[in-house]
Amino acid sequence: MTFFEDGFKKNGLIWLRYIYYALVGCLIGAIVGLAETIFCLVLNGIFKIRVGLEMPLLLLMPFAGLLIVYIFVHYGGKSKEGMNLVFKVDQGKYSTITYLLVPCMAISTWLTHLVGGSVGREGVAVQIGATLSYRIGEKLPFSIPKSMLLETGIAAGFSGLFGTPIAAAFFGLEVLVSGAIRYEGLCSALTGSFMAAYISGLFGIHATQFVLPHVSITFFLMLRVIVLGIVCAFIGMFFSKSLQFMRNNLAKLWPNPYQRIFIMGILCAVLLATLYHGRYCGLGVNLIQAAMTGKTIYPWDWILKLVMTVLVLASGFQGGEVMPLFTIGTCLGYWIGTLLGIPPMFAAALGYAALFAAGTNTLLAPIAIGMEIFGTQYFMPFFIVCAIAFLLNKNHSIYVLQRNLRI
Repeated sequence: MTFFEDGFKKNGLIWLRYIYYALVGCLIGAIVGLAETIFCLVLNGIFKIRVGLEMPLLLLMPFAGLLIVYIFVHYGGKSKEGMNLVFKVDQGKYSTITYLLVPCMAISTWLTHLVGGSVGREGVAVQIGATLSYRIGEKLPFSIPKSMLLETGIAAGFSGLFGTPIAAAFFGLEVLVSGAIRYEGLCSALTGSFMAAYISGLFGIHATQFVLPHVSITFFLMLRVIVLGIVCAFIGMFFSKSLQFMRNNLAKLWPNPYQRIFIMGILCAVLLATLYHGRYCGLGVNLIQAAMTGKTIYPWDWILKLVMTVLVLASGFQGGEVMPLFTIGTCLGYWIGTLLGIPPMFAAALGYAALFAAGTNTLLAPIAIGMEIFGTQYFMPFFIVCAIAFLLNKNHSIYVLQRNLRI
């Protein structure tokens, strides 16, 4: 065999492999995108049901909690581990992901939002994506590394829900192992995330984008942006440590999950009802929109949203942590911006991305989501604030099983 023929064969196989990865990514993205669409449409229907019934539905929180625990105890199996199950499969501790994770997480998240739990929705989204992607991969004619399947599924799940395919692709590549990106999975992660965003977009699920006012980027402004990044780093670390602390201690205080979620459900319902009549219920989109449209943001909005999210999730209710990170970061940035002399709306946008970086221990995904949501014209401040938040968070993450290869 000549040198030319040998080189052609090797290069041809390389390209065929990436074409195969891209096609698999499209397949996963289409299936996951459809699943995310169903999940999101039901969730949107729940939000409509809640209109005008916010306070009465809060009374049902402890009873919804009992139903959630019943679902996981009697039908969930290993699915009760949630995102930890995905990490354990990636790390070789488990061989597969049970299909039960999809309905159990979806139903429990719908129930949590129905009664006004202060949680996000991306937790179940990325878990649905990882589960479907991994199980699809088991049936493919040519094997694909399990890490790539998980990365592609996480990317597709994130993108199908948020409509930010570039940020989703990087999130899938970064979140399982912080500090080391397995770039071989970029091909399937990109095609999967774009396909999922396309499918969900057909049903009206798109990213909510905001137009920022013009801000002159000066040296002194960037110094203030660095300060904002430092603050976000420590608040992100505080959020992740608080969530882990409360989960551990509530489990020790009430080992029985039924007792724990019922008692805490009563406490959370009372707090959510009395704190500005449900201002901190649900996703927190109301607070993000208030910050971005010049409406009232209180200096304590960020800490009250953080406290309520930690209490609700630690009690055993299901949802996600990323959307609350966006909300907390937005309110924190708005408040810090007023103190530092940064235009509040601009600072809120930076906080949105920076707290995401600090809370998830990722870098490229937060930078990308900042540009996809708020525009590319402020790439430099988004890069700086996210880099600072990422570097100074001391490797803490809302994902306790996230592997860390950072120095």
